[in-house]
Amino acid sequence: MAAKPRVTLVVARARGGVIGAANRLPWHLPEDLKHFRATTMGHAIVMGRKTFESIGRALPGRRTIVVSRDPHWRHAGCERTASLQAAIELAAKPGTDPSIATDEVFVVGGAQLYRDAITLAQRAIVTEIDVEVAGDAHFPEFDPAQWREHSRSEHHSTSGLRYAVVDYRRG
Repeated sequence: MAAKPRVTLVVARARGGVIGAANRLPWHLPEDLKHFRATTMGHAIVMGRKTFESIGRALPGRRTIVVSRDPHWRHAGCERTASLQAAIELAAKPGTDPSIATDEVFVVGGAQLYRDAITLAQRAIVTEIDVEVAGDAHFPEFDPAQWREHSRSEHHSTSGLRYAVVDYRRG
C-alpha cells in the first residue's frame, strides 16, 4: 500500500474569495502562472473536469488527474477518477513517468473540489490578489481554529497588481 501523500491546495483568489468567472481567471497575473508552474512541477495535480476544460490540455512535467463523474471522459495525457479520494490514492502510486513525485499532491480547482479538499488538506498555497472582481466561483473560507499562516511574501506584478503568496498550514 502506498504512503498517503500530503494534500496541498494551490489557488489564486481575489478579495472576497473569487477564483473564477465563467470558467476563467478574472485577472491577468503572469507572475502567478510562473509561481504555479514552479510549485506544481514534478508532482500530480488534481482538478475537476471544468477546470481541466478551461486549461484545455494536460500540463507538461506534471501528472494530470481529472475528477469527473462521467466514466467515459478521456483526454490524452490525463487520468480520470470519479472522486477526490480516488484521485489522492492514485497520486500516491507511481504513474507512467517515474520522475513524478508521489509524496505530495496538489489540488488546483475548481470551487467544488476545493470545498471537498479543504477538509483533507494539510497545506494551502494561496495567491491573494489585491483586486475586487465579480465572479461565480469562490474559494471556501479557512477555519481559523484549524489553519494558520505559515509564511507570506508580498509582491507587485509588472501590470501593477499587488498580491501576496501565503503558505497556510493546518494545525
